[in-house]
Amino acid sequence: MAGVPVGALLGGVRTAKAVDANAQNEPISPLPQPPAADPRKVALGERLFADPRLSHDGSRSCASCHDPHTNGADAGRTDLAPDGTPLAFNTSTVFNSALSFRLGWEGRFRSLEDQAEFSLNATTLMATSVDEVLGRLRADPDTAHQFAEAYGHGPDRSSLLDAIATYERSLITPGSRFDRWLMGDETALSPQEMNGYHLFKSLGCISCHQGVNVGGNLYERHGIFHPLASPKPEILRVPSLRNIATTPPYFHDGSAPTLGDAVRQMGFAQLNQVLSNDQVQDIVAFLGTLTGNYRGRPVTAPTVTSPTVTTPTVTAPAPP
Repeated sequence: MAGVPVGALLGGVRTAKAVDANAQNEPISPLPQPPAADPRKVALGERLFADPRLSHDGSRSCASCHDPHTNGADAGRTDLAPDGTPLAFNTSTVFNSALSFRLGWEGRFRSLEDQAEFSLNATTLMATSVDEVLGRLRADPDTAHQFAEAYGHGPDRSSLLDAIATYERSLITPGSRFDRWLMGDETALSPQEMNGYHLFKSLGCISCHQGVNVGGNLYERHGIFHPLASPKPEILRVPSLRNIATTPPYFHDGSAPTLGDAVRQMGFAQLNQVLSNDQVQDIVAFLGTLTGNYRGRPVTAPTVTSPTVTTPTVTAPAPP
């Protein structure tokens, strides 16, 4: 196993109190619990998130691409537009998205409400409009009543977007093993996982993937030392690594099929490092500890693969 011996990392036996004190200085913070919210709005937003009436032809819902029962995304390299053409980007998970400073691979959106409205209007996504959706919802007495219960009036633009965003803000996945370690559980990580975290920091991965969302808080150029995935766009919002073990394939074009592939390619392209097999395995082991829980159950990878497309992949050289 590569890396510094775990005894050196831990400095000998530590108490939970000591671990907690050291964790306060770590560059990653534990996920919070979901924010307090009116349960009626959350329930309405959850219903809307799964409602195909939000698409023009009734063929898809938000949950079609962002499945909250699995990883908050899907298993495909890219999803497809209503006309069957592949989308430009791999689908990001909706879990913990509220904790990112911008939304979307290009970081075009500052709020969940803005992103929701864009998704409704985009011809490649829902291909509808707020007005079209509101017409359908107002015509349904049960849905109109649910809006009145939550907002004191029937469906309108503000309440539609707020309900969806309120539900999305509830999609936080606390309780990962790494968060347990940060909060003082010295038994939460194995020696290999601890070595992986040490490598993650010492190699420089932490410079872009840090904070409460282990990313999602800055822009970065990809392919700094060597090409990485599709060359455009050159600047991307750094993705969160929360639940990353459950969301293959990887990169903005979905060109890395496994987490090991992604780690090896990132080390080469972004850090100019040819990682050994042991280093890759240890970092992957650490990344697996970032899987949290939603509604009391671990986030899981989907078992069914969505339609995919093929694009060229740039791979790192084999380790010496």
